[in-house]
Amino acid sequence: MATANTPRKILVTSALPYANGSIHLGHLVEYIQTDIWVRFQKMQGHTVHYVCADDTHGTPIMLRAEKEGITPEALIEGVHKEHTADFSEFLVEFDNYYSTNAPENKELAQSIYKKLKANGKISTKTIEQFYDPVKNMFLPDRFIKGECPKCHAKDQYGDSCEVCGATYNPTELINAYSAVSGAAPIRKETEHYFFKLSECEQFLKDWTRSGTLQGEAANKMGEWFENGLNDWDISRDAPYFGFEIPDAPGKYFYVWLDAPIGYMASFKNLCQAKGLDFDEYWSKDSKTELYHFIGKDILYFHALFWPATLEFSGHRKPTQIFAHGFLTVNGEKMSKSRGTFITARSYLEHIKNPEYLRYYYAAKINSTMEDIDLSLDDFVARVNSDLVGKYINIASRTAGFINKRFDGKLQISNTLPSAVQEIKSSAKLIAECYESREYGKALREIMRLADHANADVAEAAPWVKAKLEGDEAKQDLHLDCSAALEMFRLLSLYLKPVLPKLVGEVEKFLNIVPLTWASVDSSFITGHQINNYEHLITRIDPKAIDAMTEANKENLTATPQVSAAAVSKAAPVTAALPEAEYISIDDFTKVDLRIAKIVNAEHVEGAEKLLKLLLDIGEERPRQVFAGIKSAYDPATLVGRLTVMVANLAPRKMKFGMSEGMVLAASDENGGPFILSPDVGAKLGMRVK
Repeated sequence: MATANTPRKILVTSALPYANGSIHLGHLVEYIQTDIWVRFQKMQGHTVHYVCADDTHGTPIMLRAEKEGITPEALIEGVHKEHTADFSEFLVEFDNYYSTNAPENKELAQSIYKKLKANGKISTKTIEQFYDPVKNMFLPDRFIKGECPKCHAKDQYGDSCEVCGATYNPTELINAYSAVSGAAPIRKETEHYFFKLSECEQFLKDWTRSGTLQGEAANKMGEWFENGLNDWDISRDAPYFGFEIPDAPGKYFYVWLDAPIGYMASFKNLCQAKGLDFDEYWSKDSKTELYHFIGKDILYFHALFWPATLEFSGHRKPTQIFAHGFLTVNGEKMSKSRGTFITARSYLEHIKNPEYLRYYYAAKINSTMEDIDLSLDDFVARVNSDLVGKYINIASRTAGFINKRFDGKLQISNTLPSAVQEIKSSAKLIAECYESREYGKALREIMRLADHANADVAEAAPWVKAKLEGDEAKQDLHLDCSAALEMFRLLSLYLKPVLPKLVGEVEKFLNIVPLTWASVDSSFITGHQINNYEHLITRIDPKAIDAMTEANKENLTATPQVSAAAVSKAAPVTAALPEAEYISIDDFTKVDLRIAKIVNAEHVEGAEKLLKLLLDIGEERPRQVFAGIKSAYDPATLVGRLTVMVANLAPRKMKFGMSEGMVLAASDENGGPFILSPDVGAKLGMRVK
């Protein structure tokens, strides 16, 4: 890697968000982490290009578009606009935000495939897969459900059981059914195309231990080598939304083949717009730097498939891959029922200021793959204490004296005050922390310096000197407040990668050109004119947090929540309950529970939580029910399933229409909601007793 003083050419990417849902606070950990690093590098004077794109291909996109009655292209276009707006408002500054469904990506994917084939790294094999005879399509593992062959839990996916954790082949499922149509799938042979990853094992062993991965990531990859690498299935059969494989009609690239190539495609699109040299960054002998920021859950694809694809198609490999952990909220997984599964848009509607979250995430982020926790109480306390009580406090306590007493003009001492010297001397440490992604350490140092600056202001007590008579007191007041604003300028410089918008307002107030890292070596001069100080930031009101979590809770009147723990552990009826919580058998028999077939499921425009279901219980027409299960289900996977509904619930007029019943679902603090399904043999319209 180049030294800090040597100009560098850097290409940076974040993982591509899937175009089948909204950006939420968990996603934002990665994009904020990357954006801070990119902004720091640009402040250093390096040439940096930050690119990303929507990941747009695959079966889920195709099926969702079909259910919504639109084309996949229309679906991904709408999602692209939503994602772009969310990222922009969180100040994630891409140099190019593109789509994998683009001509550049098609050209690159097909070109790379042909080079891999020419290098003998592509083979074909006839395999047996499940096939949906109703939808006339082969089914990906996640679109096959059935009974777990290990623990016999119902409604488990075709690749793993969410109850016992077992992994298996879809063909091992008991009473398998298609999650698309509900039909029993049949086995059918098909020819698939494979990338010979097994032949790349020695290259990958060397590459993953070459310093390109964090130590813990390299160790994780080592586990995959223990049993040897399998060849990688890179094809899918029509119908499929994606790019067709050259000279293979009806065969399409698996989404994970063309998705990372989307990094290249987005950059190529930027090159065409800006006149940049694509090959300078992607040729095998490139002298530029390439960094991928990703979540640890997709490390396998980026640390094995991707470098092997690049190596054997004649392209450069990443300089480094930076993997981060997951986000928890209040120490637990994000939860709809607790209101902590929060979208980017919902945060903006309630908290307004995106830089609060940027600061809090930065204070938690380090260079490891550890999970980070968003404690909502700590979030409020830390932002209010650090940003308002420490950082902004320096300017708010001193700027008014400069504006009112000295016509907004600063006076700088010939001898640099010790407090200013200390802040300047920390520039190297803070820069090293940003470079190594130890943002939490950087912010702890910045706030330590802010504490010292505030202590210096408190000792100088300008509010006392302002009341004294005489030229000496006036001179001291002028020097003290000017020195405080110099400290404020330096702290603003250090915080700029994290708080770009706020520091932009500070730059206007201080009447200075945009701060770069080189600005550490400059300082105000006597006579510099600042502008009038205006309020720069407000405290977070805890009530806004309460309102946000309340707004994000599931509509419990639309979908009753049954304790998953109670269901799985079968708590005895003799368990001690307050008398008021018991119901009698007469009360229970009033509830008419019926087996219902979901004949249609779709998103509800303008609703964050609801799906609209049409439920057939054997009546003349299906019942319309609004259920708060959007967080857990793609509507396409529900059609054809049997579930249990409350059939005699009084119809309820909702904002989106009339709801004529309830579906039963289970959830707890660890996940859900999961709709309840009857056992094998249950038939539509049956009463549940």
